[in-house]
Amino acid sequence: MPVSQLNEQVVMIPAGPGQNVSLETTVFKPDGDGPFPLLVINHGKAPGDPKMQQRDRFIHMASAFVRRGYAVMVPMRTGFAHSTGHYIDHGCDMAANGYTQANDVRDAIRYARGQRWVDPRRIVVAGQSYGGLATMALATQDVPGVRGVMNFAGGLRVHGGPCDWQGALVRAFGDYGRRSKVASLWMYGANDSYFGPELVDRMHQAYTRAGGKAQLVAYGDFKRDAHTMLASREGEKVWLPVAERFLARIGMPVGEKFTVAGEAQYQAPSDYAALEDVEAIPYLAGKGRAEYKAFLQRQLPRAFAVSPTGAWGWAEEGEDPSGSALAACQTRSQQPCQLYSVDDYVVWRTVSATGRTE
Repeated sequence: MPVSQLNEQVVMIPAGPGQNVSLETTVFKPDGDGPFPLLVINHGKAPGDPKMQQRDRFIHMASAFVRRGYAVMVPMRTGFAHSTGHYIDHGCDMAANGYTQANDVRDAIRYARGQRWVDPRRIVVAGQSYGGLATMALATQDVPGVRGVMNFAGGLRVHGGPCDWQGALVRAFGDYGRRSKVASLWMYGANDSYFGPELVDRMHQAYTRAGGKAQLVAYGDFKRDAHTMLASREGEKVWLPVAERFLARIGMPVGEKFTVAGEAQYQAPSDYAALEDVEAIPYLAGKGRAEYKAFLQRQLPRAFAVSPTGAWGWAEEGEDPSGSALAACQTRSQQPCQLYSVDDYVVWRTVSATGRTE
């Protein structure tokens, strides 16, 4: 199978009524000129100021689609991260919130259809959390080339105040169902901390009874919180088989075409010590060993790093836990940090006097 790079780049896409807003957009695509089918992924909203939100990449989902020959775009909507303009909040009017966010997604697709590397007839749109709400609002519009949409834990929660946000979400999905233009796939987990099964059932019934086409997949618990499933490396085991069947139904490609270069930096297990042998860890004093013992209760994927200075760092989940653990350790150490364990195995190799690992 041919090997491809992810070819990640960031572009600024014009959007808004007068095209006076620029959307910070991450693009991934296989090697070559295309044209490639396109996946657009829509992000959620973190607590606090949208301007402080980091650029979303959805690297695990993007990699899975690049392997299948897709280009992928992840636009940060108006007022988020380094996108210009001001975020607009319609409060408890959930339908309006979704429609406003969908306007940016539509503009991103319009831009994409003008690129020679995009196949303008084969587009699928996905969204997570607030991005899922925006995606379902987009599905009410006639957007050329869009064959279907995927909603991963879609919705918007209001913290505090008198807003009946659950009822508002149900009404919004009923409105979207009446206006829907394309088929949709919905995926919600049983232990989602934002949108529980009872609310999801109400939203789905409102959508389908109003005429919308939506396959709901309730996949049970995922780790501590199913709301994080799409952002997790291990989430691919949950969403990908279902998504492949949906893609096939709407006439989108499914089979793998490439191996992505450098997609996983595999750390081979060593025979240095057993994972649970806290006393075997080099350099660490009592506090560091206690931290490692607590680390062993963290979720996969995870990584723990140490330094000759006695510093340590760990990370769980995310796009690159090994890199994050090393970076966390390095902030506390003037000497180089090294990974001690990754996931469920020790990767530490002793360093000889010549500086070589053994």
